[in-house]
Amino acid sequence: MVVIAVSGPPGSGKTSVAKAIAETFGLRYVSAGSIFRKAAQKRGLGIDEFSLLAEGDPSIDRAVDEATREEEDRGDVVLDGHLTAWVIREGIRIYVKAPRDVRYARIAKRDGIPLERAITENSTREESEVRRYKAIYGYDVKDLSAFDLVIDTANLSEGDTKEVVMDFLRRHEKIKRRS
Repeated sequence: MVVIAVSGPPGSGKTSVAKAIAETFGLRYVSAGSIFRKAAQKRGLGIDEFSLLAEGDPSIDRAVDEATREEEDRGDVVLDGHLTAWVIREGIRIYVKAPRDVRYARIAKRDGIPLERAITENSTREESEVRRYKAIYGYDVKDLSAFDLVIDTANLSEGDTKEVVMDFLRRHEKIKRRS
């Protein structure tokens, strides 16, 4: 049974990496962000507003985290989420990062929104997540010591990023045993 968590902030490239891992190794792909977004939509809120609401209601994050752990228990999965690697109990943890200016420019381009909107929405969300996870679980999301691989995508193409991650995984003992 293989569980791989790919975490990192919005616009870092984590979703592209996570989907490529799932496809390459024949694993299921699950997005914790999709679970969170669906919950926000049900309440008629944007992600930034919902993040602020979640600061006062820990049950929101706990529900997303519980759904993530259920997927972990099923196994043979790539879990994609900003904070997923801190939530799982076991597995390979990969952190994908890039500086804020690079990430926000990527988000604006990807979503077809003005850069200022991408900055406002995502900085609010990121700051909220740092506070929430420290308050709820005691996680310091700036501490990357639990990760098996940390990759900065700022100066790498999407293809080069995927190549580095796939090479790492092919050499990882848990993947070798699965093959």
